[in-house]
Amino acid sequence: MNKTTQFRQLLQSHQLQFLMEAHNGLSAAIVEETGFKGIWASGLSISAALGVRDNNEASWTQVLEVVEFMSDATSVPILLDGDTGFGNFNNARRLVQKLEQRGCAAVCIEDKLFPKTNSFIGGEKQALADVDEFAGKIKSMKDAQSDPDFCVVARLEAFIAGWGLDEMLRRAEAYHAAGADALLIHSKKKTPDQVLAFGQAWGRKCPLICVPTTYYSTPVELFEQAGYNLVIWANHNCRAAITAMQNVSRTIFKERSLVSIEDKVAPVKEVFRLQRADELAAAEERYLPRKAEFARAIVLAASQGVELGEVTRAKPKVMVRVGNAPLLHKLVADLRAERIKEVVVVRGFAKNEVHAPDVHFVDNDDFASTAELSSLQKAANWLDGELVLTFGDILFRRYILSNLLSDSHDIVIVVDAGWEQRQPVGQVDYVTTSRPFSLKYSEDDVMLKAMNADLPKAQINGEWIGLVKTSARGTALIKSALAELSRRPDFNQLRLDDLFRHLLAQGADIKVHFITGHWLDVDNAETLVEAQNF
Repeated sequence: MNKTTQFRQLLQSHQLQFLMEAHNGLSAAIVEETGFKGIWASGLSISAALGVRDNNEASWTQVLEVVEFMSDATSVPILLDGDTGFGNFNNARRLVQKLEQRGCAAVCIEDKLFPKTNSFIGGEKQALADVDEFAGKIKSMKDAQSDPDFCVVARLEAFIAGWGLDEMLRRAEAYHAAGADALLIHSKKKTPDQVLAFGQAWGRKCPLICVPTTYYSTPVELFEQAGYNLVIWANHNCRAAITAMQNVSRTIFKERSLVSIEDKVAPVKEVFRLQRADELAAAEERYLPRKAEFARAIVLAASQGVELGEVTRAKPKVMVRVGNAPLLHKLVADLRAERIKEVVVVRGFAKNEVHAPDVHFVDNDDFASTAELSSLQKAANWLDGELVLTFGDILFRRYILSNLLSDSHDIVIVVDAGWEQRQPVGQVDYVTTSRPFSLKYSEDDVMLKAMNADLPKAQINGEWIGLVKTSARGTALIKSALAELSRRPDFNQLRLDDLFRHLLAQGADIKVHFITGHWLDVDNAETLVEAQNF
């Protein structure tokens, strides 16, 4: 059932119905979820949420945009507080056309002058619209609608302006004759006397609506007995939000901490739920191409990290905390985020202190007398298929890994072109490439030509960061090269740069993926401090 039909049925119901105020998509979703069958899009609340006065300072198109978001977020009908129709009959009839397009079920206009002032601000001093002019406005709105169930509600302000029941009834007859689908009877008295008197005098000629903001203690049964069909709770979500935001802001400002309020506010997950994040996730599964899972990663993490001194006396540097988690945990989390299915960690020093969830461990018990290739050889059984190989003591922005995985070349290494901006720590793997880094677009691949810590400065085009990706064929090349190098008498002292030099000598193509910063080698006290804010 469409929303206009839903609203008309609410108006014509034999039981008293209720509309709850909302002022944006989120509050509208909450109102519907609570159980209300309709929503009051309050002009006061929408204006307040936009940070302007309820004096038509928000344009009708701005209000329309808010209503569209509310309608998109809900399946129940919305009655818009349309003030005076935002002008004369021509503005009002165009408003109806646009509201129908945006999925709004009904609009309420009040018989005051444009620009309006809120009824509770000097109401008795506010001039009322000419009866005939306002009746003509209603007629133009009914003529403009294309959906027969769209409703136009006439809001009578005579009580607010200090007039009596006779004037209210005179205006009500004119507006009813002009085609108004319902009348909203407004009063700012603290008792319901005026509203009840009108209902009894009117005699159920058409549906009636009341807004008990000031006479809120009145039992709703009295309204029903007096002939009212709808009750509007007019601005309470907005007012409740103001109180809550004031309290939270004051507390955080005073305490400079979230400790006192975090368990008193909605969790972020609740925001996501109300935003229907689950629907988007399901839609992504249906419509987006599936991102293939990458086979595995091998993390070399056997070293102690003596440069960190007392920090690594009893645990390896990959287990040193960086922020709220050990370095290794952060690295593994980044790998998992890029859908790397298996993670293999080669550990050595204080191996029993090395832990991470859902990770395979390989031990290099000879870590003290061996180097990187020996650790890699310990994981030779895992050298199969697509592979990411990384040092365990580096941090990098996730986009670097994402871009690396999208490269289809057999062997790709990540090289920092901004090497001169970094203070070298330990042994550095400088590289020479087929062409220097450039911001200018080029379709030509950049290839590795040399890798050595002792390259002349004039030949240095960057620094390998300790991250490499291989295809299944590239992994096979590395495995074969590793087997050949293992026959050398100095194998235990060989590092990964020796592996790359061997591959180059064998004629292998090694592609370079340039970056400019956005990574960190955690290798001493200074870089450990820097890592806390990485």
